[in-house]
Amino acid sequence: MSPPRRSSSSHGDRTSTENLQKNNSSNSGVILDISTLKMAEVDSEVPPLPPRYRFRDLLLGDQTFQNDDRVQVEFYVNENTFKERLKLFFIKNQRSSLRIRLFNFSLKILTCALYILRVSLDNPKDTPCPMCQNNSLTNTTETPGEIKWGYIFWVNRRVPVWAIQVTVALISFLETMLITYLSYKGNIWEQIFQISFILEMINTVPFIITIFWPPLRNIFVPVFLNCWLAKGALENMINDFHRAIQRTHSAMFNQVFILICTLLCLVFTGACGIQHLERAGKELSLFDSFYFCIVTFSTVGYGDVTPQIWPSQLLVVILICVALVVLPLQFEELAYLWMESQKLGGNYSRHRAQTEKHVVLCVSSLKIDLLMDFLNEFYAHPRLQDYYVVILCPTEIDIQVRRILQIPLWSQRVIYLQGSALKDQDLMRAKMDDAEACFILSSRNEVDRTAADHQTILRAWAAKDFAPNCPLYVQILKPENKFHVKFADHVVCEEEFKYAMLALNCVCPATSTLVTLLVHTSRGQEGQLSPEQWQRTYGRCSGNEVYHIRLCDSKFFGEYDGKSFTYASFHAHKKYGVCLIGVKREDNKSIMLNPGPRHIMAATDTCYYINITKEENSAFIFKQEEKHNKGLPVTGLYDAPSRLPVHSIIASMVDQATSYGTVAIDLQNPDPPEESSKLTLPTENGAGSRRPSIAPVLEIADSSAILPCDLLSDQSEDETNQSDEEGSVGSDFVKGYPPNSPYIGSSPTLCHLLPQKAPFCCLRLDKGCTHNSFEDAKAYGFKNKLIIVSAEMAGNGLYNFIVPLRAYYRPRKELNPIVLLLDYPPDNHFLEAICCFPMVYFMAGTIDNLDNLLQCGIIYADNLVVVDKESTMSAEEDYMADAKTIVNVQTMFRLFPSLSIITELTHPSNMRFMQFRAKDCYSLALSKLEKIERDKGSNLAFMFRLPFAAGRVFSISMLDTLLYQSFVKDYMIAIARLLLGLDTTPGSGYLCAMKITEEDLWIRTYGRLFQKLCSSSAEIPIGIYRTESHMFSTSESQVSINVEQGEEQRDRRESWKEKTAHRNSTTSDQSEHPLLRKKSLQWARRLSRKSAKPSSRAERISQQRLNLYRRSERQELSELVKNRMKHLGLPTVGYDEMNDHQNTLSYVLINPPPDTMLELNDIVYIIRSDPLAHMPEDSQVGQTRSMRNQQDFGTETRDETHL
Repeated sequence: MSPPRRSSSSHGDRTSTENLQKNNSSNSGVILDISTLKMAEVDSEVPPLPPRYRFRDLLLGDQTFQNDDRVQVEFYVNENTFKERLKLFFIKNQRSSLRIRLFNFSLKILTCALYILRVSLDNPKDTPCPMCQNNSLTNTTETPGEIKWGYIFWVNRRVPVWAIQVTVALISFLETMLITYLSYKGNIWEQIFQISFILEMINTVPFIITIFWPPLRNIFVPVFLNCWLAKGALENMINDFHRAIQRTHSAMFNQVFILICTLLCLVFTGACGIQHLERAGKELSLFDSFYFCIVTFSTVGYGDVTPQIWPSQLLVVILICVALVVLPLQFEELAYLWMESQKLGGNYSRHRAQTEKHVVLCVSSLKIDLLMDFLNEFYAHPRLQDYYVVILCPTEIDIQVRRILQIPLWSQRVIYLQGSALKDQDLMRAKMDDAEACFILSSRNEVDRTAADHQTILRAWAAKDFAPNCPLYVQILKPENKFHVKFADHVVCEEEFKYAMLALNCVCPATSTLVTLLVHTSRGQEGQLSPEQWQRTYGRCSGNEVYHIRLCDSKFFGEYDGKSFTYASFHAHKKYGVCLIGVKREDNKSIMLNPGPRHIMAATDTCYYINITKEENSAFIFKQEEKHNKGLPVTGLYDAPSRLPVHSIIASMVDQATSYGTVAIDLQNPDPPEESSKLTLPTENGAGSRRPSIAPVLEIADSSAILPCDLLSDQSEDETNQSDEEGSVGSDFVKGYPPNSPYIGSSPTLCHLLPQKAPFCCLRLDKGCTHNSFEDAKAYGFKNKLIIVSAEMAGNGLYNFIVPLRAYYRPRKELNPIVLLLDYPPDNHFLEAICCFPMVYFMAGTIDNLDNLLQCGIIYADNLVVVDKESTMSAEEDYMADAKTIVNVQTMFRLFPSLSIITELTHPSNMRFMQFRAKDCYSLALSKLEKIERDKGSNLAFMFRLPFAAGRVFSISMLDTLLYQSFVKDYMIAIARLLLGLDTTPGSGYLCAMKITEEDLWIRTYGRLFQKLCSSSAEIPIGIYRTESHMFSTSESQVSINVEQGEEQRDRRESWKEKTAHRNSTTSDQSEHPLLRKKSLQWARRLSRKSAKPSSRAERISQQRLNLYRRSERQELSELVKNRMKHLGLPTVGYDEMNDHQNTLSYVLINPPPDTMLELNDIVYIIRSDPLAHMPEDSQVGQTRSMRNQQDFGTETRDETHL
């Protein structure tokens, strides 16, 4: 440390502060100001701050400005010494050292260029030799084969070239000595024996000596070795450049750059060295030697150019040895970095991010199923074909995922990056700030789902912090964590949707299948090659999706401006086959499903409809005008039963169109006459007491006259007969909002509640208390069937199972008791939330314990919902996570065959094991059909599995597409929440179902049913749940479906099928039971076409034995159940062991064609308008309450036939 020096400046705190800033800015050390102890203040001018790092500062240091009355103590640091200042300028400072290295690199390149210039001007015969006689090599005697050593040591160097080389050598020498001095750290020999220092001395010292000894000016100096010094300078310069701009290229880039420089230096060194040595033998040009080096290093070895003397041959050997050592090391490092980069994934360049569109997918672990679901759904939309998907995942890429991403279809559009969303560097690699959207998905296979949600929340926060303008699409698992990510543009809570969907499955069968088909993108071409009619119809209707369009821009709905919503929905379905389900006002952000006849359509309304394709992809062909011009008669929509309906034409055109094409809609009758809307009752139905026709749908209906009424009976039917029964069921229920919500962010829903909260002890089903002594479900004497939910623990998501089943629009007399069968008893927080709901109980037990199932009343249950347990979601083998659930459900299926079991699975592919029959050839044929559809690229290959089609199995991963579709359809989450009852918008309707009985078959077609519902109760049907009888044979000779045979013979039998179908359709209208007659005819035709020999007696005996075996097995299971019931003290009267639904199949038809014939026991999905929307606004409180009670009574009357 240097001694302090004295300096003076002005007095005062301000002057002291500015001087302190001045000295700090010049890095001159720490200043101790002791003048503040003096109380005098003298004004003086503050000197300017000295500039930084000037050459004057390097030589003179900081100039101290003279002040008289100030004492400044300056503690020197190392940077104040002259050596440290030089080191700072030449080495430490990024920008100055970068300039110096650039200058040094230019000098080395200049020396190499001067060497090439000297070689091009050199003539060996004119080479002077100061050691020879007459100072020339031409006078020496030459012997054949003798090496001319003089040509090696002496060259012909022109004076200008020598002068430039000397100047460059002198500058390089001084710079090298200065850098060596500044880099000295105590060991001089370490500095001297560095390769770079030795090369500098070899290339510079001989030129400096020639200044003082002129005869040596033509001595040979291997200046071409400066290429290695240029390589080192270039590497250091790139490093300094990265430090200066605070950006780095990848390690792969640096390694490739080093490898290229090494190869260039080897080739240049070999070419120059061989050319010079061959001056003493066979003279080679510089190009010939370069050609020889390229041929040699590439291991080709033509042999047309070879070195002739041993010094050049020795040089070749040395170069090959060096290459064998250096290049493998470089390639090994490059290969290692390439493998690591393959794991990390690389970068998404800034240029691509600015010129192309991409989305970022953030996941904690990427599985093949998750990836394919995302890619298939994302790229199913035509306008997303040019988008890129950047996957950001912290784990190493899976082998299966790597194989998928190497497929040309995905390799050009999907980029995998290994990194964390919590690191800004990784988000920068993914160019999150330029992304069109960011999808953050949770890992549902984690044992601790709460911890998985916490990780998702942090990823969402990090993405929002890094790119505030990037839209976020977040998937959360537990509802209590949803409010942490409410800032995201779209949020899907898995447990909310899961439990609400399972709850609706109990009252509206196969709601899970209905919603899953709606949120999947499909063209309706699945199953069209199958010989089974139900598969073709089911597959064609699965192509229906939800679309939107403004009313003023629509041809579907544009003509209904100023008319009621119900009128627009019916006539759009009648004319175009589209189903209008909802609308949104321009000044209101809320979507309303079926707002009812009070809603008058406006030109600015946004219409939401279900159709096989969107209107923009449709071509309209008006044939009505052509008929008028030709004078042909015009027929109504339902006048000609043999004419192809509109919806069938749409579906047939979709089969032939590509995913990017348009669909032609044939409008046979744009404006049907009014007479076609009034349909007389067929005389063969024998229902002359009912109304003879269906009332027309009015343009502007009197909504006060439209109340929910019974479709099967007259509205004037006496309702007093049910009042007594109804009073015993729900007279003590009130309507209100639940007082306690188990988590923040739950949507308030008006529900049936108890007048007072039930004590916690009364919620326990299997134990009595001081308030009641009931210990089993039989003792309670429930009027309706039970709904049992088997779950591992009472999570907050179960609240969303109860709310849809206790909503205010559910009839009180049809409320089913809910029993929660939990592995672990619930806590008081959950009991506090459910104690206000009527007929909700819990019991501790598991589904693999028969006693627990019997105690909770499984023989009195109509539905059993088995929720996937969190502890089994993670397994060593991924698809084994559902093993325990599948086996337990299979056991219950065998014990209670009449019970409707709704199961949730982790993996959709495991649904083929539900209700498994080992010898069921029909299921094997369905498996072949699934494989065929998967090979065709279908997103719904599993849709033909009977448990899924019937709505008895569900996987929450099927709803992942709901989040993916929200990128294109931002309204899909809102519509799904309204359908499932998770949200209740004022004026919006709700999803329910009604059953078709024998008295309803006079309506005949789905189009007439649409008109009936719209005109009578303002309800919008959206689909049918159909159940058909089917024979599931176990013999291969009686298989009712053969997919391969159907594909091969479909073209050959197409015309025959059309004729047969037409003949069957005309005869079935006259049959009393058209479905059974049609199925029997089809079954007879299949058997007749097989032309097989009649079964032998041995086969019949074996079949009888099998039936006896089955009967004995079922009797054994029945005895087991009855014995356990007797042991528990339960009556065995309600157990029906023979009621079996194994010979039926069920499926969903979304928005079927208007000419679809209604069948017995069809269940129609309808969207009913909000009952509260019809309440009079000017009534008093008491009148409103009485009106609500009357309306509830009317609703219950209407809902007698509803599930």
